[in-house]
Amino acid sequence: MNQKDHFIDYIKQHNLKWSKQREEIVDIFLRSDGHMTADELFRKAQHTFPDIGYATVYRTLKLLAGSGLVTAARFGHKSARFERAGTGRHHDHMVCIECGNIIEFASPQIERLQDTVARQHGFSVTHHKMVLYGTCCECKPGKC
Repeated sequence: MNQKDHFIDYIKQHNLKWSKQREEIVDIFLRSDGHMTADELFRKAQHTFPDIGYATVYRTLKLLAGSGLVTAARFGHKSARFERAGTGRHHDHMVCIECGNIIEFASPQIERLQDTVARQHGFSVTHHKMVLYGTCCECKPGKC
């Protein structure tokens, strides 16, 4: 079953309405890569449905999260950003404090070090989130 079908089943199980606007929001989100704010999703959905309400977008994102297809994250004081859940790969984030760009990365060395530190302290890790804040190469003086 694909992600859209999973979401449609979730909607049916909760006796909720499946509308063309909700379908457009889901399609846009599932086609996207990376992280998206509700505002970004709202603006994209307005191309097809100019009269769509912000509340419809936000409620649909909340339902996507409830279905397990989406996770929300806050990076600093900025708006929540949403990304597809269950991609099968753990990753961490670097966030540019100048432009807000989010870079995903995975590092087996960092993961091993975290496990080592946890064991040294008798700590059992169930999950974690690492976010590094700084300036991306596009924003720093001298560029990359």
